[in-house]
Amino acid sequence: MLAHSPNLKTEFGGDKTHPSVTSKAKRLIDLVGSLVGLAITAVLFIPIAISIQIDNPGPIFYSQARCGLNGQTFRIWKFRSMVTNAEQLKHLVTNEAKGNIFKNRKDPRITRVGRFLRRTSLDELPQFWNVFKGEMSLVGTRPPTLDEVSQYEQHHFQRLRVKPGITGEWQANGRSKVEDFEEIVQMDIAYQKKWSVMYDLHLIIKTIQSVLVKDGAY
Repeated sequence: MLAHSPNLKTEFGGDKTHPSVTSKAKRLIDLVGSLVGLAITAVLFIPIAISIQIDNPGPIFYSQARCGLNGQTFRIWKFRSMVTNAEQLKHLVTNEAKGNIFKNRKDPRITRVGRFLRRTSLDELPQFWNVFKGEMSLVGTRPPTLDEVSQYEQHHFQRLRVKPGITGEWQANGRSKVEDFEEIVQMDIAYQKKWSVMYDLHLIIKTIQSVLVKDGAY
């Protein structure tokens, strides 16, 4: 849980729990989807692992602490798409986004294989393990880093009232085109208001279509 927060109930919108958090149907979809995703991950693991090692020797996976539902921390997993010392080089890269999010279209820390993994979203396959464990959902908000959350203003915490997702409102609508954090917050809050199981399925289908045509990833 976030250590800097003096009043979590106030910051995350009081005692009211968002209905998506307790939805059994959503959790069932998450379980089924994560098992399918993990099966795909197992099939692709060896070629991806070999490609990563040939291109830039080092760990196959990348893990980082993120903030999830109501600010609870967890470790997110991805296939490594950057050089091994990427965090130490971050201060040398210009942030092209506005607000509490870091983005650079031509980030020099991304490896050749990493660019392919990101373009096809294959780098995110290990996150199905996070979904299976219940730390994430197939659909939700982008899981922020602890540094990002430490700079949040009051209204930003509303986006943490639902589980973070592999995809979501802004991912399904072309994530590379959205570079203003306030716009992301508004999209996340809009998702919470529009949420239903059918809407989740709609975003999942839309995300698959976006991945297949490589729209919005970089």
